Amino acid sequence: MSATRTGARSYIGRNARGSEVLIGPAELAGHFTPGELLKLALAGCAGMSSDRVTARRLGDDYQATVWAHGVSDPNEERYRAIDEEILLDLDGLDEADVATLRTIIGKSIDRACTVGRSVVGSIDVTTTVNGESAH
Repeated sequence: MSATRTGARSYIGRNARGSEVLIGPAELAGHFTPGELLKLALAGCAGMSSDRVTARRLGDDYQATVWAHGVSDPNEERYRAIDEEILLDLDGLDEADVATLRTIIGKSIDRACTVGRSVVGSIDVTTTVNGESAH
């Protein structure tokens, strides 16, 4: 991974596979702030970590959106808490199956999400599935 300066407080991030992302302040169109990238990494990791167990219960073509909500503490320049919110269409499941899926999703994220496992302890990370706790 690298970040090459492209201007004042502006960088282009690259991985070894050639993918790129623009990094900079919120005022720069098309750029992600470092905090947004952190939240995006948590959201993506939660989705990827729970993908297989969710697909087994909802089908390979299930739709999901994972949000990561959190505001940094301006005095300390750090995030204290980030809430992950997974939104799924669970209409075909009864209440018991929804509760089981929610628990399995939470366990999958706890076990396999490298990003989450790396920040837990420094940041309070909570996960909900359609508004209910996954833990």
